[in-house]
Amino acid sequence: MNKKSPTYVGTREAAEFLQLSQKTLHRYRISGEGPVFHKFGRRVRYAQSDLEDWAATRRRTSTCDDGSVLAGAAR
Repeated sequence: MNKKSPTYVGTREAAEFLQLSQKTLHRYRISGEGPVFHKFGRRVRYAQSDLEDWAATRRRTSTCDDGSVLAGAAR
């Protein structure tokens, strides 16, 4: 078994990686529009791969692109 363990980061590190404020990331957690997260006891942690995946879904080709252009291209 050569499976690599995921790298987890806290809210501060996740916000820095995504270039968002911690407050925005917290708001996204409540609304469900942010990256998936893990709860270990009372601690919120994000897997680095989940942050990268979520960021990839935010790609756009123009300011009027709703995200369906790239989603359609992947098919």
